[in-house]
Amino acid sequence: MSLVRRITNLFSRSRLDREINAELQSHIDLRTDDNLAAGMTAAEARRDALVRFGNPTSTRERVASADVALSLDNVWADFRYAARQLRRSPGFTLTAVLTLALAIGANAVVFGVLNGLILRPLNVPQSESLYGSEYGDGGGWQSYPNYLDLRARNHSFEDLAAFNFSFVSFDTDKNPEVSSGFATSGNYFDVLKIQPYLGRVFHSSDEHGENSAPYLVLSYSYWHSRFQDDRGVVGRVIQLNQHPFTIIGVAQPGFQGTLLFISPDFYVPIVNQGQLVAGFDLNARENTAGLFEVLGHLKPGVTPKQAIADMNGVRSYIEKTYPKQAGLKSATLSRSGLTSFRRPAQAFVAGLMLLAGLILLGACANLGSLFAAHTADRSREIALRLALGSSRKRILRGLLTEAFLISLVGGVAGVFGSALLLHRLSTWQPFSGTPVHLPIAPDAMVYVVALVLSLVSGLLFGIVPIRQVLRANPYEIVKAGSAGRLGRRLTARDVLLVVQIATCAVLITSSLVAIRGLVRTLHSNFGFDRKTMLVSANLAMAGYSVDKAPAMQRRMIDAIETIPGVERAGLVNNYAPLIFGAGSRANVFKESDTELKQANVAATPYRYDISPGYFDGAGTSLLAGRSFSWHDDKSAPPVAIVNKEFAEKMFGAVHSAIGGYYKLQDGTRLQIVGVVENGKYLSVTEDQEPAIFLPSSQSPTSAAAYLVVRSHRDPQELATAIRSKVRELDAGLPVDTQTWNSMLTVVMFPSRVATMSLGVLGAMGAMLSITGIFGMAAYSVSKRLREFGIRVALGAQRTEVLQAALGRAIKLLAVGSAVGLLLGILATRVLAYIVYEATPRDPLVLAGAVLAMSLLGIVATWIPARRALSADPMTLLREE
Repeated sequence: MSLVRRITNLFSRSRLDREINAELQSHIDLRTDDNLAAGMTAAEARRDALVRFGNPTSTRERVASADVALSLDNVWADFRYAARQLRRSPGFTLTAVLTLALAIGANAVVFGVLNGLILRPLNVPQSESLYGSEYGDGGGWQSYPNYLDLRARNHSFEDLAAFNFSFVSFDTDKNPEVSSGFATSGNYFDVLKIQPYLGRVFHSSDEHGENSAPYLVLSYSYWHSRFQDDRGVVGRVIQLNQHPFTIIGVAQPGFQGTLLFISPDFYVPIVNQGQLVAGFDLNARENTAGLFEVLGHLKPGVTPKQAIADMNGVRSYIEKTYPKQAGLKSATLSRSGLTSFRRPAQAFVAGLMLLAGLILLGACANLGSLFAAHTADRSREIALRLALGSSRKRILRGLLTEAFLISLVGGVAGVFGSALLLHRLSTWQPFSGTPVHLPIAPDAMVYVVALVLSLVSGLLFGIVPIRQVLRANPYEIVKAGSAGRLGRRLTARDVLLVVQIATCAVLITSSLVAIRGLVRTLHSNFGFDRKTMLVSANLAMAGYSVDKAPAMQRRMIDAIETIPGVERAGLVNNYAPLIFGAGSRANVFKESDTELKQANVAATPYRYDISPGYFDGAGTSLLAGRSFSWHDDKSAPPVAIVNKEFAEKMFGAVHSAIGGYYKLQDGTRLQIVGVVENGKYLSVTEDQEPAIFLPSSQSPTSAAAYLVVRSHRDPQELATAIRSKVRELDAGLPVDTQTWNSMLTVVMFPSRVATMSLGVLGAMGAMLSITGIFGMAAYSVSKRLREFGIRVALGAQRTEVLQAALGRAIKLLAVGSAVGLLLGILATRVLAYIVYEATPRDPLVLAGAVLAMSLLGIVATWIPARRALSADPMTLLREE
């Protein structure tokens, strides 16, 4: 029995050894085939395979080591062979890498902007649960008492903080300069979980009523630039609007406040804001300009929808308890930092994402076309490899390895370029003298996503030639030689080229629409003369009280009007229209309303308090009635001037409004004495909005004000003369003089950035389109050179040769351009939210797009056309 078992075991081991040996032999054969494909001779290929797998100590170890070694060696061999093939085709390699790098770089930059503006607009801990609470449609303005009620009565937030924004005179030692800061609730830093870099921050425990917390926390960047990183600054007393404040700390690096695009220089408790803004009443519930935003972290498990319902419940309580003072609208939530900038920011990023996606789509189409052409050019080589026994799987694996290498190199190049650009954007200061910054701080996720996108794009379109390889007949290809001809049916390459051209047409159309809109904007009527000089005069910074401010303002106007060449001067309190995108609204009611509550609000116009001479100084046309005079003071009946939009909305017509009445939130009854033309007040892209103008002498203030000066003198000479006159009146009053047009840079910034971005993307799309058309035309000509030579020998005309050589490319160009123009007209409607007067229904835009696409076609087909026309039949036939 034991003998039978021993014989059986012997046969079993022999059978196993035979199977293992057979498996090993297959590894040796596969290694030999790979070596042959890599260019080795038959002897070298066999010797290398036997060295690798022919001398192991045991059969089983042989197979195990062979499997591992073969897998690693196959991968390494694939990479070496792919790199060698790419080096043989430098034109294809460079074009593919640059195409992908441009597309990935553009998308990485856009994703970085998306991450900074939308996904993570604030650089604070747990920003995903931080929301700004608003009562209204786009503005978070509300009073401090309303904030206290909301904070105490809501059940959705862990805690609520509030802040406001203001410009002040910052004086360290007889050296005042205008700085910007946040006035915040005492719990501001605690709610945001922000720790100090130096010293400490203030807390709710520091507040004990109005003007009880004269403390100041510097931002890290302001501490670095103004105090040169002086660690001894803590404990130092400085003057804000001539009031002493003690510096108690420096905020941590990277924290730039909680308002998108605005980076404050310092933070002070809001209970002391009355010292910074003259006439500011912290406890006035009807003061809807008291706070810019209320914000906080939602409690775990609370949804934004539940929080909105909770806030509306608090609103109902406030309206019932204070029906005359509240005046709140329905509650909304937004990601904190986007208040008042949500719509333009989201529209801008949406437009960029759309166009960057089109760039990527065009690049992928170009890649697919390039890979297909490259594989077609190697058709004879692939046929020979198939005829010699190489498997289609092995060939496809090599092509995918080439696509992977191109994706990797192109992705790394694109990510590197985008990192440099994003870093430059994060430190860019678009406007000197303003706290505006771009909140772009890209993290590793931005670059990881870009790199993954690159690999996916490259590999996805690297498999375009798979059908060519799977259906390739080596004997037909070898027999056809280099005289293989192109079919006339529609191919995948044709579809990809049409997509690429259409993408380019969309980008070019969008670029032209944006440029045309910006040009129109620069010549539009905003309701004032943009050549007018604006003189900032914040009397509160020089210590003027509300009672003394009107007399000083009158003296300044009279003094400036004595300057030779000055035609008229006036004043507007707070901000002039379109300055820094700021503006305050007022709730107005019809004269017949007796209950002045939110439900009865007839309109919410922009409000401006102006002096006599303002409309003449600003160049605003008076349509009906009269302007203000110095007799419209506190002792005179309350009067108002409204714009055309307000008159038509409230009274039906301009002349019907003259002599009419309306009421303010506090019950003041005003008579309309004049109607002026419409204008732009907060944004150049806003719909036409109502506006009211009240006499500044009936509601005096010493806060921020602008003098408007109309003159035909040179702006620089006029500015010097104005500063000299103001210095004669009060040498301690900080004065800044600029033309109205130069101060529109902030509100025009989105339009200009959009136009610049579209121009860059349009240029990238044009480059991709040129490479795509050139690639197809060059490929077509190279495959039919022998045919063109014969045509020339038989007496064909140059036009006939060109039609045969480039007819297909020109047809695809025409189809793609038509599709792209149609899509571009539809897509550019998004630009209306960013660029004023951007409209695709413009003959110049359409003509420009058609001309641009025609020029691109000429540039892309010029070299292939010259090659086709210069075909020498004798040389070509001899080579064949």
